[in-house]
Amino acid sequence: MTALISVIPIVLLIVLMMGFKVSGYKSAIVTLVVTVLLALYAVPAMDILPEKFAGVSLYGITLWSVLEGLLKACFPIILIIIFAIFSYNILCETKEIETIKSQFIQMTSDKGLLVLLLTWGLGGVLEGMAGFGTAVAIPAAILIGLGFKPMFSAVICLVANTVAVGFGAVGLPATTLANQVAASGVATPEELCEVATFIIVQLSLMFFITPFLILMMTDRKKILKNICIALFVGAFSIVVQFLCAYFIGPETPAILGSVAAIIAMLIYNKLFIKKESGADAVQVEHQRFGFAKTLKAWSVYGLIIFFILISSKIVPPVNELLNTTLVTQFELPVIGNTFKFGWLSNAGLMIFLGAVIGGMIQGMRFGQLMKLLSKTTLNLQKTVVTICCLVAVAMLMNNTGMTNDIAKGLVLLTGSAFPFFAPLIGSIGTFVTGSATNANILFGKLQATAAHDLGLVNQGTFFGISGSETNWLAAANCAGSEGGKLMSPQSIAIATAACNMEGQDGEIMRKTIPFAIFWILMNGLMVFLGLHVF
Repeated sequence: MTALISVIPIVLLIVLMMGFKVSGYKSAIVTLVVTVLLALYAVPAMDILPEKFAGVSLYGITLWSVLEGLLKACFPIILIIIFAIFSYNILCETKEIETIKSQFIQMTSDKGLLVLLLTWGLGGVLEGMAGFGTAVAIPAAILIGLGFKPMFSAVICLVANTVAVGFGAVGLPATTLANQVAASGVATPEELCEVATFIIVQLSLMFFITPFLILMMTDRKKILKNICIALFVGAFSIVVQFLCAYFIGPETPAILGSVAAIIAMLIYNKLFIKKESGADAVQVEHQRFGFAKTLKAWSVYGLIIFFILISSKIVPPVNELLNTTLVTQFELPVIGNTFKFGWLSNAGLMIFLGAVIGGMIQGMRFGQLMKLLSKTTLNLQKTVVTICCLVAVAMLMNNTGMTNDIAKGLVLLTGSAFPFFAPLIGSIGTFVTGSATNANILFGKLQATAAHDLGLVNQGTFFGISGSETNWLAAANCAGSEGGKLMSPQSIAIATAACNMEGQDGEIMRKTIPFAIFWILMNGLMVFLGLHVF
């Protein structure tokens, strides 16, 4: 019963957006108000408040939880969204987006391969390096620039931004999960590799199914061709990601795996795709671009990728310097949680620097760039309200015990069948918080506890890979969280902002939920089979 009451904010949000077609920002405001009322009046009756808050005023917990959500929404999620859209607007302002569009189309005349290149390839690289919505915002904006419909662009980028999520932002979600379930609280390199490898194995079918779905959404007529491309590209991706996870750890699978996928697509195009013509082809006037013109056109995205790479764990000295310089960190009163934000180490700054320097290379003055940034920010005000309210809801549900109670209810309800439902818990965490990292913080330990309660504490072999049963079940949380990303209101808010579709959040959610359900079911099947069959 307490779990049913705790799930009210989630159900309310879905019903408002899908059932009554209420816009995202209005739905988020109403949901926040209802969650505040539940926290103040239902939580005491349910007796689910964490022990550390015993005797603490619920008014104080509620107030500071909402403030915590607002801080986390602004730093860095909203910054990244604003700067990502800003970077695209610069290209539109300087007309260099036309050069990029032409070059992408000249890579292949096949629509399916072009969309896969942008969403699965470029999107995967962006997710692996930056995360926090960049893999949806930037490819979706480019697709619209290429002439694809906004709804198609939004949905297909959300579908594509799944497999890479667990290893986004240089492996942050998977690393967080491994630390959550490690006995010492800090995972060893071996434990990091084991958890990362298990996530890849559990997602193995989706490396082939997701590209196929993307291709079918683009062109349903060419089923055989789509199967061949999906198998070819998926094989490249999974082999590289598995090797990265097994030998290196969680930091590089998404980045290097997506680069491998891009190479595979270009190889396939060269070997097997004949030049398309007619309605099935992407039409563009063939142009030749010199080296200088290409560098100028790609200066914005090229510099963004450069700054993100040199600030990541791939370059440890720079990463360490940035992570320890100009860092704001303080403990929030009453709730005792720590807020931390690195002004130099966050992906938002890297996108801003790349966008501004690239924009100046493309001929814009600094004053013009700042005016464009102001205009971009004003146009995203509804998205800002949506995300602020949703993250506040997430923090309030977390701190008052509602989210944890939902997960515990599912554990009690499913019993020995829990491994099949383990990915669902991860998806709930991501749906609520909008972040696979936060989902792993919330439920990673719970998955490990459930494994112990079920007696899953031994070493085993899962699809031929040796490791701990506890880590196998914990990895399901991260694998499932990627399904939740598909229908997370925060992810959808990013897509609506990128595609200038504010107010159509519910329609996008209706289109992504079937994919999310399929994803969670497939993950559950893989987790269950790994434990009991293979």
